[in-house]
Amino acid sequence: MPTRTAVVTGASSGIGAATARHLAAEGFHVFCAARREDRVAELAAEIGGTAVRCDVTSAADVDALAARVGPRLDVLVNNAGGAFGASPVTSADADDWRRMYEVNVIGLMLVTKALVPALIASGAGVILNVGSTAGRVAYEGGAGYTAAKHGTQVVSETLRLELFDQPVRVCEIAPGMVRTDEFALIRFDGDQAKADAVYDGVAEPLTADDVADAITWMVTRPAHVNIDELVIRPRAQAAQHKVHRVKQDG
Repeated sequence: MPTRTAVVTGASSGIGAATARHLAAEGFHVFCAARREDRVAELAAEIGGTAVRCDVTSAADVDALAARVGPRLDVLVNNAGGAFGASPVTSADADDWRRMYEVNVIGLMLVTKALVPALIASGAGVILNVGSTAGRVAYEGGAGYTAAKHGTQVVSETLRLELFDQPVRVCEIAPGMVRTDEFALIRFDGDQAKADAVYDGVAEPLTADDVADAITWMVTRPAHVNIDELVIRPRAQAAQHKVHRVKQDG
């Protein structure tokens, strides 16, 4: 039996890196794809995978990724994404919005399009798109990101309809509050205080490993079982605007 293979985009940090590690622990050979070549090279060396420098918004990079993967693929985790800025619609930065749509929607489409033939060839492929609870609920200051992640959700739903007669499952995971090293920091353009405030008083937000564990469970179900969507939050987050925060002493 051939070694199962997986592609994880955005594998240089956070949920992507954690997912690559979890899949490798399950016996997958993981193609770790991200723009930061040094980071994915280090990760691939750690888990016995293959590092691929890939900007998912670049058709040339995505074609090169598909060539490295070859004719057969078992799992694709479309994790590359990101939030840039938190301005109201009336003062939004159009370039930030374009970047979010490019990576969360266009990039997902390019990678999926390039790798679907290999997924079909496996006889039981899985596409796992990493969405967000922001793809289900709007909130002030989040219109650009919520619009992009709503796009991720709708692409997932449409793809499932279009591939209904093919041996490929289409799943989406929608995490809520996840504390990673970079997500909030990038969103607030390196402002550590603003990034820390997102999680202020929340004792146990989700971790990248929590989400990676769920992703690994989803993609390793029997071939006839499709987890259409899984919403995962920390217990402290009852809803987008309802988060239990413990006041700090002093």
